[in-house]
Amino acid sequence: MKSSFSTAFFILIGFVLINTTAGNAQSLSEFLFGQTVQNFPAKTIDKTSEEYLDSLIVHTPLKEKIGQLFFVPAEGEFTNREDRNYKLLEEMVQKHHVGGIIFMRGDIYGQAIMTNKLQRMAKFPLWISQDMEFGAAMRVSGTTRFTPAMGVAASGDKRNAFMMGKITAIEAKALGVHQIYAPVLDVNNNPDNPVINVRSFSGDPQIVSDFGTAFMQGVQSERVVATAKHFPGHGDTDVDSHSDLPVVNYDYNRLDSLELIPFRAAIDGGIGSVMSAHIAFPNLSPTEFLPATLDSAILGSLLTDSLKFDGMVVTDGLEMKGISSKFSPGRAVVQALNAGADIMLISPDVYTAINEVEQAVEDGEITEERINKSFAKLMLWKQQYGLFDSENQVDINELDTKINTAFHEAEARRIARESITLLKNENNILPLLPSEYPEIMVVSVADDRSGRTGSDFVRELRDYHPDVTFHIYDERTSEQDKRRILNKAGDVDLIIIGSFLHLRHGQTVHLNSEQQYFLNNLVKSRKPSILVSFGNPYVLSDLKDTDAHVLGWYNSSQQIHGVVPALFGASKISAKLPIEIPGLYPLGAGLEMEHSTLRFGEPEEVHLDHEKLFEMDRIINEAIRDSVFPGAVVGIIKDGVLAYNRGYGYQDYAKTEAVRDTDVYDLASITKVMATSTAIMKLVDEGELRLDDPVANYIEEFNTDKKKAITIRDLLLHQSGLPPFRVYVDSLTGRGQIVEAIKNEPLIYEPGSEYRYSDLGMILLGEIVQKVSGSRLDRFMRNEFYFPMNMYSTFFNPASTSRWLVPRISPTEIDTIFDRGKVRGRVHDERAYFMDGVAGHAGLFSSSIDMAKYSTMLLNGGMYSGKRYLKPETIQLFTSLQSELSGRGLGFDRKSPNGFSTAGQLASEDTFGHLGFTGTSLWIDREKNMAVILLTNRTFPYRSYGKRISEIRAKVADAAFSAITN
Repeated sequence: MKSSFSTAFFILIGFVLINTTAGNAQSLSEFLFGQTVQNFPAKTIDKTSEEYLDSLIVHTPLKEKIGQLFFVPAEGEFTNREDRNYKLLEEMVQKHHVGGIIFMRGDIYGQAIMTNKLQRMAKFPLWISQDMEFGAAMRVSGTTRFTPAMGVAASGDKRNAFMMGKITAIEAKALGVHQIYAPVLDVNNNPDNPVINVRSFSGDPQIVSDFGTAFMQGVQSERVVATAKHFPGHGDTDVDSHSDLPVVNYDYNRLDSLELIPFRAAIDGGIGSVMSAHIAFPNLSPTEFLPATLDSAILGSLLTDSLKFDGMVVTDGLEMKGISSKFSPGRAVVQALNAGADIMLISPDVYTAINEVEQAVEDGEITEERINKSFAKLMLWKQQYGLFDSENQVDINELDTKINTAFHEAEARRIARESITLLKNENNILPLLPSEYPEIMVVSVADDRSGRTGSDFVRELRDYHPDVTFHIYDERTSEQDKRRILNKAGDVDLIIIGSFLHLRHGQTVHLNSEQQYFLNNLVKSRKPSILVSFGNPYVLSDLKDTDAHVLGWYNSSQQIHGVVPALFGASKISAKLPIEIPGLYPLGAGLEMEHSTLRFGEPEEVHLDHEKLFEMDRIINEAIRDSVFPGAVVGIIKDGVLAYNRGYGYQDYAKTEAVRDTDVYDLASITKVMATSTAIMKLVDEGELRLDDPVANYIEEFNTDKKKAITIRDLLLHQSGLPPFRVYVDSLTGRGQIVEAIKNEPLIYEPGSEYRYSDLGMILLGEIVQKVSGSRLDRFMRNEFYFPMNMYSTFFNPASTSRWLVPRISPTEIDTIFDRGKVRGRVHDERAYFMDGVAGHAGLFSSSIDMAKYSTMLLNGGMYSGKRYLKPETIQLFTSLQSELSGRGLGFDRKSPNGFSTAGQLASEDTFGHLGFTGTSLWIDREKNMAVILLTNRTFPYRSYGKRISEIRAKVADAAFSAITN
């Protein structure tokens, strides 16, 4: 009986011991003895000390140390807890104690939440890694995407590689990522390489070194580990290691003189990690056809001994056929460890591999000391990066302040623009002028079945050209579709071929025979043609006969935003080819083209702070609330970019038609500069007119004693002696009658002695333009400027000449004097109205976009889209100070040097432009290379409204200029 009791007692104790942890020894003592005992505190070890690291090596079971060397894939997206993949991942972390995660694809919040879940369940903090060769967007949607490495090198600016690395690291760190698998340091000197291609910086090892090291420095400046790959070089192969084992038959001397140069530079620069390549180098290894990942001759003798690399060696994905088709999961890991690799990436069977490695230790095939070495490296990283001292939780609340910021996006766009490479431009087809090629056909070449490839490209082309038709040639295209495309080619003026062929594993880098046959037939249509490659640059050699060759490098929104403006001269092209395209272009080839056309962009692209521009919303919305005007459009142009263009409010106080940023307004007296003065400049440039010509040379009524000394210059300076204003239309209602009355108007002061702003002189200048050129002012400006400059919304008499514009035009007044009712699409000024809507002082309608194009032309010194419209010295003359009597230029107003100015207080002294009675203004600051446009209908419903318009103009200008950040 006693024996049975004793047995039962110790069984009970054993049960309790088994089910009780060290952490609750207090409750166990109470259970056994019914009293409280004092625990002896365990020694606390500083987690940043060597002692702590040593304790991990000593006390961690072998199997857990082996598990730490495996990094397993995870998806960064919402996953239900009951999902099988989630359960498997949970098992990998909690049971097999894998050391790290490589996130594959996902979204920002999905990956952040998954990271937090995994870190909370891990015994050891997890080391998070991810492929981010061209930014976090390579794997995480919603983050910043960059130009591929080859495009970055084409820009010629190593700072671009540094900033790409730095921004990538900022976003990676915000997501809880500690290591990124980039840069690619392979030298892409084999044009048939199916896997590296644009992932490489160049075919020149020095360029790869320079840009790869700059990228690495950018990454590691943010305390994120960069990884050089794929050692010792994957560039000169024509086999994809994802599908088979490439073999490179070069000796050490060849590698040392080419492939190893970038790796040596990165190692000397302090790179933290190197990724091995699944490539065999039989001339370097005693074992034939052994992948470098498993070869001690490569990872030991070459990487560790020769190149003196003592950082972390990570394998390329062990699931790739270059390894998995020839080695079992465990065998691959054992050989990789013995070769010198530390981290096993994406093993196809972690469970089996861990067991096989453990067995290999027991069998003496690999030592525990070897396991300890790699385990210690990883634990040291985790210690150095503070993983043991924190909960390693991604701060969800900070993600939207650090990822895809306006600055990041602006940098990505800038790099994309600078990467665009022009290699051929026969007959100066670029920059494209819509007036020369009225109808464009785009053929998008794709190797998918989505039916959408290239649509973003066409959408942006339509921002710069009014008539673009679109066809897709992909896997769905029938013979009938091909015939229809070829037939259409005969009707258009220009063909753009967009190559969107993906670089896929195991596929050729060239067009297939069917694609090449069709596209060559398309090019033979004898219409001008442009080939743009959004990906593989070597495809240019398949279509040699197109008139222009452009490299866009990748099918992404940034690259499209870079290519399209460049085609129209809206951004500078200066990139140089960082590879050789055999038989076509040598390394370093590249044509240049200046930025001469307005580009549509964002504030940060031109160093404007978008947050400061929020002040514009307050100013305009407050004015609308106070009924200064019912609606408005504000446009800001800087450095040739329409960086801000926004519509506010409604077209009238009925509030049924919202103002859009493309709406058109009656410019009133801005006509004086955008039409009349500009026409005079053109005639002066062509020698048809001289500023000091007597007006009497063109208007015989001025051939009198009092008027014969009046010159064209006097009319432009408003110091001719003519009165500022005459109604006329109370009795004269015909164009000829009004013009005749002005010609015979008596002078009210001595010409040249005073400044009196006068509509009458500008009306006469409009008539002089017609007399000299043979075309009325509206037709002259349309033919010489508006149409060739693609100013499609700029008209006199839009209600008559372009009725489609009328719904986009805000009314200017309800006229009760001349019974015109609601004045919309017809000029507000009565004299211009009775002069058939065309006069030198008023009558022009335009949009902020067209006014931005006009302003850009002036700021470019008369150049627009590669074509000269005015001489720079003529623009300088007309827009600079020309009269001490008024402080004005010739036709152009200038910022008042003292006191209040509607150009604001922050505009420089070299600011010129004009105002319009309807509530419009245009101010161009030459020093800041900037223009500010305000379009309103402050005269609606009656001209007595909008008394505060001058104050609003000044506030708008100051808000714009205050946003400049450099």
